[in-house]
Amino acid sequence: MAQAQQRLSQVQSHLASSETDIPRGRESILRKSPDDIVVTCALRTPLTRGGKGGFKDTAAADLLAHTFKSLISRSKIDPNLVEDISVGNVLSPGAGATEYRAAALVAGFSETTAVKTLNRQCSSGLQACVDIVHAIRCGMIDIGVGAGVESMSTQYGPGAVSEFSELLDSHPEAKNCKVPMGVLSEQMASDRSITRERQDAFAARSFQRAEAAQKAGKFDEEIVPMKVKWVDPKTEEEKEILVDKDDGVRAGMTVEGLGKIKPAFKKDGSIHAGNASQVSDGAAAVLLMKRSTAERLGQSILGKFVCSSVVGVKPLLMGIGPWKAIPVALEKAGISKEEVDVWEINEAFASQCVWCVKELGLDEAK
Repeated sequence: MAQAQQRLSQVQSHLASSETDIPRGRESILRKSPDDIVVTCALRTPLTRGGKGGFKDTAAADLLAHTFKSLISRSKIDPNLVEDISVGNVLSPGAGATEYRAAALVAGFSETTAVKTLNRQCSSGLQACVDIVHAIRCGMIDIGVGAGVESMSTQYGPGAVSEFSELLDSHPEAKNCKVPMGVLSEQMASDRSITRERQDAFAARSFQRAEAAQKAGKFDEEIVPMKVKWVDPKTEEEKEILVDKDDGVRAGMTVEGLGKIKPAFKKDGSIHAGNASQVSDGAAAVLLMKRSTAERLGQSILGKFVCSSVVGVKPLLMGIGPWKAIPVALEKAGISKEEVDVWEINEAFASQCVWCVKELGLDEAK
């Protein structure tokens, strides 16, 4: 009987790897456990303007290789201990599976380190981290890297979207999947009475916060500078430059200044280059493992992964996914929105953020 009970306990512990079994509530989140999945290193390249910035002539795989090298160097992790790498990417053919494996090898990871890529559109990098967390949590691996990379300078354009077949085009809802983001976001803003003034106010505040953070050096620790070859568009002269900061932060941005920019998708529309995300180039990587593993290896612990959620919405409502996903994540974590200290909604247009913040009742100061 004792042996049977012991075996039952072992089976139960194996099954307790899903997020439904994770302790909930603020106290549980702040409590330290050997089985916590933790971040021991997180860094990124600067983010530069697509077609104009410092990385406009740099391949995505090169950005990723530099990021991986920097991750190994800063964390001092033995690269042979990293068992899997997951890379989020949208624009590379095949999500860059072949060249990103090559980038890992160039960076110094072992041939025994597996690499996969995935495309979940704008949340691809986040999903890559989540996939590594789940692999660690269920015992598939002990140490992994979640990453993301994009070279919109070299790979953004019509070729990034496949043509729909007659079958897909014949289905009304399926057909909506190919409506351009800007067009449907403009329509959403109009349907939900999200004025340009509100969008510009949100965008101006975002620029001002980014400018203040950049001047205070708050991004410096997470950024790894990179020397690259860059072609001067005026002289066509190739130079070697050092890219060490984000170049899309507009200094001195105000609501009045944003009000002078012409709409991008509709003559009398509300969305423009100042209240929408820029086209960017850059890469990032996160080293993940259990707390017990980090302590054994002497790794610094930066943070703890708690839970994740993913929820779909109608194709024409693209961009308001956070409105559906945030409540699910809060429920999984067992906390209220009031207990969250900082919110970050990574959507392409201010219109989407403004609506989500309003509908969820979030504190804009956070």
